[in-house]
Amino acid sequence: MSLTANATAAFGEAYGADPAGLWAAPGRVNLIGEHTDYNDGFVLPFALPQRTVAAAGPSPDGRWHVCSTLAPEPVSFGTEDVGEPGAVTGWGAYVAGVVWALLDAGFEVPPVRIALDSDVPLGSGLSSSAALESAVLTALVDLGGLDLPLEKRPALAQRAENVYVGAPTGIMDQSASIRCQDGKALFLDCRSYEVEQIPFDLAAAGLAILVINSNAPHQHVDGEYGARRKSCEAAAAALGVRALRDVPVSGLPDALARLDDDVMRRRTRHIVTENQRVLDTVSLLGEGRVREIGPLLTASHASMRDDFEITVAQVDVAVEAALATGAYGARMTGGGFGGCVLALIDAGRAEETAAAVAAAYEKHGFTAPTSWVAVAGPGAGRV
Repeated sequence: MSLTANATAAFGEAYGADPAGLWAAPGRVNLIGEHTDYNDGFVLPFALPQRTVAAAGPSPDGRWHVCSTLAPEPVSFGTEDVGEPGAVTGWGAYVAGVVWALLDAGFEVPPVRIALDSDVPLGSGLSSSAALESAVLTALVDLGGLDLPLEKRPALAQRAENVYVGAPTGIMDQSASIRCQDGKALFLDCRSYEVEQIPFDLAAAGLAILVINSNAPHQHVDGEYGARRKSCEAAAAALGVRALRDVPVSGLPDALARLDDDVMRRRTRHIVTENQRVLDTVSLLGEGRVREIGPLLTASHASMRDDFEITVAQVDVAVEAALATGAYGARMTGGGFGGCVLALIDAGRAEETAAAVAAAYEKHGFTAPTSWVAVAGPGAGRV
């Protein structure tokens, strides 16, 4: 069955009724711009066809009830249970966090019953958590008739994840899940929240993006992501700037000379050069020079590997194998320490590239990867 059929069936089985509607939000691939979001920088994600669907309807007992086809136990909570951040734990915290963030912002949140289904791979760096938050938020806004403009929704969903769940992610994931458009990449200024929809029709250029799930899962709450963020904040403070976004590429040598910690220097170099790579990628796409973004993708991966130290052997092997098979560029995408790789390839070479990566994995004794061609899809909405 389809995601919508699964979610509808799960709703009926759990609650003995039909849902009032279905809402969906996608996972995302970040084309380029890694860890730049919480540094007030620039990112360029696009929404995936993979998504989380929420079948939802009013709750007669004044509580929020949530079940998922991917979780064995349902979650139920009332206003008194939402409490302070962290009061609800486990996967239900992502739903409770959205309710908490809305309540904390002064909204009258409608008690609802929700059934979830998703085909966004978990722990793959494709923002399954943001897809869940965005689907639930969109359903609550519509069912409650809440006056929450689209451009303000990502920050609220991010607050749910940062403050309630305790994962220190930037605003890119929620922005992509909520604000992306079909056939476009979302150029986002993470300081001003201004966006520009960048045409991203790879098929017209005879190209494709192959996404390779390394099957080395990661979690943002394991400490490494937070450690990178603290290091960047410390570097910005040492340099006397609001965020590392304020260090231009031309000023990078001077900035590095002023930092006396080698780890801080490497983290700073990644962020400053990565911001410039995003800007360069946007320029090339705007000129229709799509193939030429390949070296920028590969340079981004090298920077993540050497300066930010967030790659693992599986993603490095996938990048190397894709490039050796003729990819124009390849890089890890997502927060790191596992997750997915994307490769810019000629259309029609997906099977060949995927087979080369699988062979390299087998040679290294890694768990087999999974791959698919990604096409830029729409953001959250009613389905």
